[in-house]
Parts: sequence; structure tokens; C-alpha cells
Amino acid sequence: MKIQILGTAAAEGFPGIFCNCLHCKKARELGGKNIRTRSSAIIDDTIKIDFPPDTYHHVLTHDLDLSKVEHLLFTHTHMDHFNPKDLGMRTPGFAHDFPYPLEIYGHDVAILKCKEALLHAEPYFSYTLMQPFTTYQVGTARVTPLLADHNPLETCLLFYIEKDGKTIFYGHDTGWFPDATWDWLKDKKLDAAILDCTNGLLPERRNHLNIEAVKEIQTFFKQNNIIDENSQIIVTHFSHNIGLMQEDLEEIFAPIGIQVAYDGILLCV
Repeated sequence: MKIQILGTAAAEGFPGIFCNCLHCKKARELGGKNIRTRSSAIIDDTIKIDFPPDTYHHVLTHDLDLSKVEHLLFTHTHMDHFNPKDLGMRTPGFAHDFPYPLEIYGHDVAILKCKEALLHAEPYFSYTLMQPFTTYQVGTARVTPLLADHNPLETCLLFYIEKDGKTIFYGHDTGWFPDATWDWLKDKKLDAAILDCTNGLLPERRNHLNIEAVKEIQTFFKQNNIIDENSQIIVTHFSHNIGLMQEDLEEIFAPIGIQVAYDGILLCV
């Protein structure tokens, strides 16, 4: 299974779109892996997770062919993950030679807002309303949405994805997982876990994780045999408020075998 993480920033981007703090200035000066766009990922060219406002930038930067995408999973509807109006560009007149319909998956708010944004494009999209802890066939993959700790006003989802004999856990945006998610994961096996690290060294672990929480999750996964020596853990979704550049994050995580994502990183599971 091939997974490309297309964006690795929190909502404001890194550097922040309007920000001139020391951290953002340093990121601009250093460039490279320190420039982070809004979060998304793509699996085997056909399954996309989230559709942020930076998607067109991702297409140009990473030479993507989004006409190959057959399935679109939404974690939640915060603007840095959810820009459904751009999906209207996947209709005749704006796009040619694409297969349709595109199957869109999400909880009720995501599905409702997509239908509202794409009201006049119904023939080119179909929808699957996902319920937490129910497994769905998504092309050749099996996807189980799990509950996140993120927005108390919306059911936000994490994804356990099984494909080609491999399993990945797509674990952001979220703070410390709800008990129901922990219970569901206890007897599972993971080849890769992609985890939120928005808060860095800040003490907060509600709504988003920090570095200490990520370390505790790694320990829990090991103690419960959810991961083994061949499993990968990758951290992503960084806020500029943490003040940590790519090199700083790698110094923190490399000794415990955790990878730090950067925009465009390609993972093979």
C-alpha cells in the first residue's frame, strides 16, 4: 500500500498565512520541509482522505492525477480539511475524461454540506453516510471509521484502513482517543499509524495531541501488541505555535523510532 501525505500543517499553515511570528519567519527562511500546507493524504492514487483548500497546490507540487481518485473520505468539516466547492470542478465543462461518479464518505455533517455545495452536480457524485465502528467496503479497501476527540459539535472520524493485507490507522484530527476508540483498537494490528502532533511540546492534549501523548500512544500500542518492530508511526498536522522546525521534530522523535512527516512524504506499507 502506497500512502502519500500531501499536507502536514494545522489550519493556519506553517508558516501561518497571515503570521509574522519568529517561528513562521524561520520556516520561510529555511524553506524545504519546514513549509507545510493543510492536511490530506492519498492511498494508491485512488482513495483520498480530506479535501483541503490547498488541494490544487498539492496537484501541481506532487504531480497528482486526481481523475484516478474514486473514493473520498472526510474526517470532519473544519475548513483546513473540507473544501467541497472545489469538487464542483470535477463536472463536465470544468473537467474532461474523468470517471464518475466520485464516491464521498463521511458522517452526517460532511455529507450534508457536500450535498449542499454540489446541489446541481448530483449525477457526478454519490454518497455513503458512515457510522462509527461500522466497516465499509471502499473499492478494494475496508475502512472502519472510529471516533475522534476533536469538535464537540460534530462527529469527527479517524480511519482504520485494511488493504492488500496491510492495515493503517489515520489518526488526526484528534486529542486523546475516546474510550470507545481505545477499546476497538485493543485487539487490532497496525502496519502504520499516522498520528496528530499539533500541540508539539505544549501541554494540551484535548482536541489535538502533543508529543508526550504521541509517546504514550506508542507505548500503549506496543504493550498491547497493536504494533511490532516492523510497524511505522508517523506524526503530522503541526501548528506554527509549537515553534519546532522539521529538524527539531526529528531530533525528538528519531530516538524512539517515530517518523516526522513533511509535505509530499511517500510511505510504503
